[in-house]
Amino acid sequence: MVESRKKLYPDSKVELSSFVARHYDRLLDLISGGAYRRFIARAIKDSGLQPDFAVLDLGCGTGRNAALMLKHLGPSGKIVGLDLLPEMKAQFEKKFAKEPRAVFRQQRIDVPFDLEQKFDLAFISFVLHGFPQDIRKIILENIVRHLKPGGRLAILDYAEFNLDEKPFIFRWIFKKFECAYALDFIEYDWKKILEESGFKVEDEKFYFRNYLRLLKANESKQPANIK
Repeated sequence: MVESRKKLYPDSKVELSSFVARHYDRLLDLISGGAYRRFIARAIKDSGLQPDFAVLDLGCGTGRNAALMLKHLGPSGKIVGLDLLPEMKAQFEKKFAKEPRAVFRQQRIDVPFDLEQKFDLAFISFVLHGFPQDIRKIILENIVRHLKPGGRLAILDYAEFNLDEKPFIFRWIFKKFECAYALDFIEYDWKKILEESGFKVEDEKFYFRNYLRLLKANESKQPANIK
């Protein structure tokens, strides 16, 4: 019997059942034919990590992304991974039981919080699209709060595109398997949103025929003004 839990956001698909959370990496590899593993490694390499960075990984999941990021960090680098699910906590902590540079915090990212430490890079991968827009703004406020002056933000998620202009099979798959929140995520001008939120967009990289994007920005000295 597949276990379930009450969702905080009924229309979201980033909130996982207990079963999916326990087998998350395996399911992603199976569904993508192994392509996801190669893609995420490439995107993390493109994120601009430096050996001494302190990284905040929001929605860190099992720690797969953190393990790939550690390959680019030196002895002084560190990662703090945030996730809500106990299944992710168990997998993350098992994975890094002998690695002091990676630490898990069981923390909701959709409400204001303060970890009382600052980071060089905030990394968030395929998480933002699963929330309503007003909650996405709270997440961005949390990121601003936790970045050092001039700190960096890397968002790996869907790019902006007009779904109606895409091939029928892609439209069907997207509507079938993605949540309602993703349908509006792809329509927003995220460069403008980031600039209004106190960031200066510096670069973007596209993947999979421009359907996916790594958007990179620096925290500016201007006050956040999220609209």
